[in-house]
Amino acid sequence: MARKLKEYPEATLKIEDSNGKIDFGRLFGRSGVVHVEIGCGKGTFLVEQAKAEPEALFLGVERANKYYRHAVDRIGRWGLGNVRIVRAEAGKLVERYLEAQSVDWYHIYFPDPWPKRRHHKRRFLCQANLEHMIRTLRPGGRVQVATDFAEYFKEIKALLATNGPVLKPVEFIGTAGAAEGEYVGTNYERKYVRQKRRVYRLAVKKI
Repeated sequence: MARKLKEYPEATLKIEDSNGKIDFGRLFGRSGVVHVEIGCGKGTFLVEQAKAEPEALFLGVERANKYYRHAVDRIGRWGLGNVRIVRAEAGKLVERYLEAQSVDWYHIYFPDPWPKRRHHKRRFLCQANLEHMIRTLRPGGRVQVATDFAEYFKEIKALLATNGPVLKPVEFIGTAGAAEGEYVGTNYERKYVRQKRRVYRLAVKKI
């Protein structure tokens, strides 16, 4: 029998309570390096990285309710005060609710590739969303991406290269939860590693 998921209001952010913009200092009651994960799934990366960096602040964004509820349960069970999760459409959240130069890291691990051509417009990594990510990144802020989908990765590389004047390629830094043979340690990556599928990754820094 599956364990019943619990609700932990202290682990969540309701977008309607943000007063138009997310103030990380007010949200967490202190300052710190800000990490935002786009599409956090069941919260595996968030929990492991937040445990490894207790001084940093983490916001997970997840639209799918079934994954959101798992993430809330996992964050709450660990009692992590430096993590919040919000159920929202990521593109709209970055555009409308994040202040300029308020984020230090964006983590985008195994985003939905929307493989059918007619669905490509739904992909998160596009020029419009990237422009808002650049706007909200602090100077020196990073974007890290990992995917198993070769065609999408090629598109992402081209997109980031187009924004070369403000984005510089840097080394991809493995996450705290990554085991041997992994880069980020998420549920999706572990499944793909078992299937011996190649994982593509890249990282850029805002100049």
